[in-house]
Amino acid sequence: MRIPALCVALLACGPLSADAVSDVEAATQQWIAAFNQKDARGIVALYAKDAVLFGTASGTLRDKPELVWDYFKGIGDLGDATISTGDHRVQVFGDVAINTGYYTRMSMQDGKQVKNPARFTFVYQLREGKWMIVNHHSSVLP
Repeated sequence: MRIPALCVALLACGPLSADAVSDVEAATQQWIAAFNQKDARGIVALYAKDAVLFGTASGTLRDKPELVWDYFKGIGDLGDATISTGDHRVQVFGDVAINTGYYTRMSMQDGKQVKNPARFTFVYQLREGKWMIVNHHSSVLP
């Protein structure tokens, strides 16, 4: 009996496990927590050395650790700004996972809460047992 190539490829990736989805969710929440704590070093530590970042507030394509650091180093200047995730989807393909969805950045300005909705895509790869960000794109909602 001959097994179709697609089936072999899917089997090689392993089954989609609830654990993998939960682990990717947890990795995303680690990023959110580090952002909300204004922990630039903690954020940057979640990115692989060869990660690519296209951040919301910059037109620069960042493909080196020092460029990712440059993007986040001033996070403390954001004051009370926090991020919370909204509707999103996690897809796992073997050792690669994608989390795509919405988030809202909230802050106080002149005594009023300001909400800035945006969308995100985090691409993770499982490296040495840890889901590392290998690609991150974020943009304001049109």
